[in-house]
Amino acid sequence: MNIQLRYFASLREAVGRDSETLEWEPDASPSAADVIERLRARGGRWAEAFAADNPLMCAINQEMCDPGQRLKEGDELALFPPVTGG
Repeated sequence: MNIQLRYFASLREAVGRDSETLEWEPDASPSAADVIERLRARGGRWAEAFAADNPLMCAINQEMCDPGQRLKEGDELALFPPVTGG
């Protein structure tokens, strides 16, 4: 199964790319949190960018979601830091 990932703002800068396709086991139904954990497990800059103490927001197919929401084949998961205003 393939999931389209998009990184925004400081995450994009930290990992050095704005998107990628992530392959997942066939017939799986990972959550957004599962994907974040897999990215963190890459180590180095990935572990820093996706550290458990860094708050992240996520959207599946351009709709804000809870990290526990499940993904399916071809979904787009967007990850970004919380937006602040002033």
